[in-house]
Amino acid sequence: MTLPDASASIREFGRQMVHDEARALDALADSLGEEFETAVRLLLDCKGKLIVSGLGKSGHIGRKVAATFASTGTTATFLHLAEAIHGDLGMACEGDVAILISQSGQTIELQPVIDHFDLIGVPIIAITGNAGSMLGEAATAPLILPHWPEVGPEAVAPTTSTTMTLALGDALAMTVMREKGFSRNDFGRLHPGGTLGLRLKPVKRLMHAGDALPLVAASTSMHDAIVVMTEKRLGLVGVTDENGRLVGVITDGDLRRNIERGLDHTAAEFMTANPKIVAPEALVDEALTLFEEYRITALFVVEDGRPVGVLHIHDTPAAR
Repeated sequence: MTLPDASASIREFGRQMVHDEARALDALADSLGEEFETAVRLLLDCKGKLIVSGLGKSGHIGRKVAATFASTGTTATFLHLAEAIHGDLGMACEGDVAILISQSGQTIELQPVIDHFDLIGVPIIAITGNAGSMLGEAATAPLILPHWPEVGPEAVAPTTSTTMTLALGDALAMTVMREKGFSRNDFGRLHPGGTLGLRLKPVKRLMHAGDALPLVAASTSMHDAIVVMTEKRLGLVGVTDENGRLVGVITDGDLRRNIERGLDHTAAEFMTANPKIVAPEALVDEALTLFEEYRITALFVVEDGRPVGVLHIHDTPAAR
């Protein structure tokens, strides 16, 4: 008798859960219509802040939705429904917009919150699975999740519904971000910390500049060029013309490949012309793409044709 492969059964069950949720997301995408556009317009026209509110698992998702909006150019905060009815409703004011999240749309804490928002003129975007609920009927833009079973044994834990809610929140935030023209540079200013923050900094923040620049004139002997390269310890030296413009580079690799030629040459004879460069205002992320695409470890930072810095891969998130 052959026993079933328990590990394979576990893997297949996990895969089935993910596939089921993916199908639910496809159904959600197909369901988006005019109400989604209305919700986006409300968010774009918001003169105050976005308030995202929920309870339980919906609250956890709401926190993430609020954080996504805040990081992409929309002032947003999370309001816990239970705290809202014990005084925190005071954070809401005219000009705000609210996203209220509740699968049933009938949570008892919703009624006083809905009443207060109606009183002060805060339009409501609802994310709910029940169009005929208290929340669905009170919303200016009711976004109704497709009826789809929660995945998992007995279908008791919020799974599919929270996945759809999170995806819908992302769709709203990303659409608003696009409509506002919120750029990578804007995003970087709001994410100054961590690896992501480093990737979205301008190159000029991380480059070596001033006396650290390894530069020689085109007529410089290779002996002297190697001295400069060694002193500056960046693995390359830039070659400039009589006007100080960068015309080429010599790297450690160039030296190894050409060592049999001897060093009785000028820098211009050894250099690689038209080297890859980056602008000081470019994002580090763009430089990382060049490092990877051309398999290089350092780039000259050039402004108006003149070298103003060197960015080395060891100074970037790629080295962390």
